[in-house]
Amino acid sequence: MKSYNNRPAVSKIHQQSSWQCVLMAARKLAALLAALLHLCLCQLTPEIIPEFLAPLENHTVIQGRDVSFTCVVNHLQSYRVAWIKSDSRAILAIHTRMVTHNPRLSVTHNGHNTWKLHVSNVQKNDSGSYMCQVNTDPMRSQMGYMEVVVPPDILDDESADGLVTHEGGNLRLRCIATGIPQPTVSWKREDGRKIVLREDGKKQLVDTHDGEILELTGILRQEMGSYLCIASSSVPPRISKRYTISVHFEPLIRVTNQLVGAPVDSDVVLQCYVEASPHAMNTWYRDSGEKLTSNDKYTMSEERLNDYSWQMNLTVKSLKKGDFGGYVCSTVNALGKAEGCVRLQELQLVDKTTPSVLMKNTETRQRKKQITKEKKKTNGGNNNNRRKIPTSGDYDPDSIGNEDDIGTTQVMIGSTLYDGKTDRPLPVPSVSPPWINVNAGSSRQAMIIQNIMFLFFFLLRLMNIF
Repeated sequence: MKSYNNRPAVSKIHQQSSWQCVLMAARKLAALLAALLHLCLCQLTPEIIPEFLAPLENHTVIQGRDVSFTCVVNHLQSYRVAWIKSDSRAILAIHTRMVTHNPRLSVTHNGHNTWKLHVSNVQKNDSGSYMCQVNTDPMRSQMGYMEVVVPPDILDDESADGLVTHEGGNLRLRCIATGIPQPTVSWKREDGRKIVLREDGKKQLVDTHDGEILELTGILRQEMGSYLCIASSSVPPRISKRYTISVHFEPLIRVTNQLVGAPVDSDVVLQCYVEASPHAMNTWYRDSGEKLTSNDKYTMSEERLNDYSWQMNLTVKSLKKGDFGGYVCSTVNALGKAEGCVRLQELQLVDKTTPSVLMKNTETRQRKKQITKEKKKTNGGNNNNRRKIPTSGDYDPDSIGNEDDIGTTQVMIGSTLYDGKTDRPLPVPSVSPPWINVNAGSSRQAMIIQNIMFLFFFLLRLMNIF
């Protein structure tokens, strides 16, 4: 009886269990269908992946400047951007976080799609390839290259400050330049003069010389001075270094005017030219040995002409009789001594109003006539082209002062001054008394006056005799 009474309860439990199994199977089937649906949708709709909108630029930058790389990525979504030094495989930064500890590197992001890598105070070891990379699968990246160039520079050389040789010696100048790219080196003189090169006994003059080494042989005093080593490349600026050459030799004095004339109460300047290296001590003396110093009477000065030449000036003021005589210019340096002498003499001033009388002696000598006749015979009696020989009473202004006229002599009485110089410094005593004014305008009148004076003095002589 009990078994029959429990049959409905067992059936009910069995029915509930069946519904639970069906429900679980339905859930599994729904999940499977959802997975299948998702898989189908993924295959039908491709995934949007990040892309670069512009290539990474290349840079050529001078050492010490700043530079930056710009990476523009679209559709980044949840991916991240990393900066990598390609040649060293070093990770520099991920997104906006720096990985390297180099204080000269930094990254920035504009909040949208642009990332920048900044390099400040660029150095030579910063050269190389830089990569902007996105961590997709597979990785996506692009590269840019940075070339660091260095302006020319010249290594310090202490010998450049004091290159010394004796005259006729040799010097070797060396100039080492650095830079990226490697600079070229050339030489030139600072004063613009030509460089003297000697090789195998041959002398060559050049404006510039190329190369790190400049060989100077048989150096003369004229070649001393400053030489420039110039380093240049495609990277500005070019740079130069000065090499100063000194050539030592014994002093030398040149006196261009050994005899100087000046009148009393005037000022006069005496000059000597000195060549000496190293620099010499210059002094003026009287020929008596008295050393001169600057005072109210004397003024001494020096004028530098070039690296080894000076002009010594001695001004003697208000000349008196005792100032005339010899003056000695002296120069002394470590290699020797030299002296020069200037003689100062009194100059007698000539009155500019002294009359100048030109008299012509028209006397024709017999020997000259014979020569003239012989010339006539030689010319076949044709004398039309010969200058006419003045005879007594003739006056030819073109023939005055012409020493080619035969049978003509000239007498200059007094002297004529032009700018302080005597036109004809051969004074001849006057043939007439000082109270007689001889007019040189007419040779005939001069002849008559001369004859009258001769007769006058002849009569006086006879009267004294009787």
